[in-house]
Amino acid sequence: MTEKIKKKKFTFGPVPSRRLGRSLGIDFVPFKTCTYDCVYCQLGRTTNKTIDLKEYSPVDDIIDGVRTKLQGIPRPDYITLSGSGEPTLHSRVRDIIQGIKGITDIPVAVLTNGSLFWIDEVRNSVLDADLIIPSLDGGDAETFLYVNRPHQVISFDKMIRGLIELREQFDGPIWLEVFLIKGVTDGESELVKIKTWIDRIVPDVIQLNTAVRTPAEDFVDLVKQDTLEDIARFLGPRCEIIADYSKVHRLGEFKRTRDDVLDMLVLRPCSIDDISGGLDLHRNEVIKYVEELLDQKLIRKKKQGERILYHAIRNHDKRIIHNTNEHQLKGD
Repeated sequence: MTEKIKKKKFTFGPVPSRRLGRSLGIDFVPFKTCTYDCVYCQLGRTTNKTIDLKEYSPVDDIIDGVRTKLQGIPRPDYITLSGSGEPTLHSRVRDIIQGIKGITDIPVAVLTNGSLFWIDEVRNSVLDADLIIPSLDGGDAETFLYVNRPHQVISFDKMIRGLIELREQFDGPIWLEVFLIKGVTDGESELVKIKTWIDRIVPDVIQLNTAVRTPAEDFVDLVKQDTLEDIARFLGPRCEIIADYSKVHRLGEFKRTRDDVLDMLVLRPCSIDDISGGLDLHRNEVIKYVEELLDQKLIRKKKQGERILYHAIRNHDKRIIHNTNEHQLKGD
């Protein structure tokens, strides 16, 4: 493995983020290594459900990768600890955050499912971050087990206690994401329970999300916009809906990459992994661009066996092929 590849593999983007603007992602836990197996996860089912805290990736390599990446890109709004697994499983998260802060003043966000903050070591490891975005997807143990399918050691009570204790210790902003599933967590009784816990956790912002991306399980259905708006009013003035896209997607750097994804789908139907390998993009990057193309009705998805393939919609093909040929003539 070359030094270039070694440094590159831990960073991805910047990508357009619904919440964080231009976000440089750091992915340092193996793919689908997680404490949960959420029914709605756009990355698919968890293949390594664990609570083992380990140094999954060398901290020095992670920091070197961030340093190298920052030299060649526009300044991100945030550096985000996220990726394809649960970042707080890394035993040296605190060193990663401090290492990033040693090379840049760009704020550091931790995007986490919030499942391990009942463990003192984990909670203390994120206290140097500038922003923490944990999740709360249900109001009781039964819903928690159904939606999040946690590791057997993680109970609903432990998870809730961890979020409350995080709020007591962390001085920075906490944006609590609440992921809603139609027919499961969007009913009045469930929302009353969720609101009760929100009032105990006291996040600075509550962010409503729903299944706008392809979920791990086919039975997961999204909550419609007007219902989300009603729920946001019920949860109060700190609540906002994030299940859409911000204007950051219109920036030229993201449009070019989005067009590359679309051009590839004109040539043949592809899966997320096909696009990722063909364009040398991180899987999380591809998902964001595919989501936007679906929203714009430029592509469609179709399940073939266990695979989901994305197809360009035919009435756009001539324009896209023309653009592709023009780029080729210019030597792009």
